[in-house]
Amino acid sequence: MRIFDCTTFYNENFILDVRFNILDPYVDKFIVCESGYSHSGEKKNFNFDINKFEKFKNKIIYLKIDKEPEGLKYFIKNGEKRETKEDARVNAIKRIAFQRNYIQEGIIDASKDDLILYSDNDEIPNLKNFKFENINDELIYFKQKLYYYKFNLFCDRYDWYGSKGCKKKKLLDFEWLRNTKPKKYKPFRLDTFFSNTKYINVKIINDGGWHFTQLKNIKDLYEKLTNSEDHQEFKDANQSIKEIEILMRKKVINYDHKVKKNNYKFSNEFKLQTVSLDNLPEYIKNNKDKFKDWIDMY
Repeated sequence: MRIFDCTTFYNENFILDVRFNILDPYVDKFIVCESGYSHSGEKKNFNFDINKFEKFKNKIIYLKIDKEPEGLKYFIKNGEKRETKEDARVNAIKRIAFQRNYIQEGIIDASKDDLILYSDNDEIPNLKNFKFENINDELIYFKQKLYYYKFNLFCDRYDWYGSKGCKKKKLLDFEWLRNTKPKKYKPFRLDTFFSNTKYINVKIINDGGWHFTQLKNIKDLYEKLTNSEDHQEFKDANQSIKEIEILMRKKVINYDHKVKKNNYKFSNEFKLQTVSLDNLPEYIKNNKDKFKDWIDMY
């Protein structure tokens, strides 16, 4: 059984290199998919350069998308395409799904029993103690710790299930996999028979890895926030670069992960915790001098 690690890409060279180094001992192929459009619909350059990852070149399959998905919603005003706030949100979701599902092109040569993993590139599964031989036909969910701004600034409010996987023969598409519920439902629950997000045959990996979000300089972070899935909500919050910089310096976030979908998430401030490097992957601990600018020193 081979392991295919699949992810999407915008311009995150730093965290992608960290990802490759952490997963390299376990992964047979890295699938990287980049679109020529941001989630907000802005035309962008293709930023992935395989020559920056020479060490992993023979494992990488790079996919490029040079078109938008069908069915985006716009209206025309003064000869220009415009979006309502709701359309902006829905269009962003469609672009993300289109990019994720295009990853299918990268696993054409995978066998039916190969393990396919999907994560955003800052969601890194912990495969160190993963028992590959025990994988049957389950959906696999990695319960991950959430970190902001630095490798060891921990958000304790939320367990993160970013990395998910299954054998190729069970994979419907990548957007389906992303949206399945990270919960093992009891047998004979009627809703599991009619749902494509709720499943009984599930394996949850408790020590499942790390979500290192927003490890960027302030300029790159602001660009990400204005082009992400929640770009319209971030624009409505009307936060300046300076205000984001203050949040980082205070070691707080003002994004509430517990707010239900489609409700306003930029609200109260939540304090982050500085934790020991013992919580981090071996690659980061063994290279702490290299990453000194990305480690909080209490």
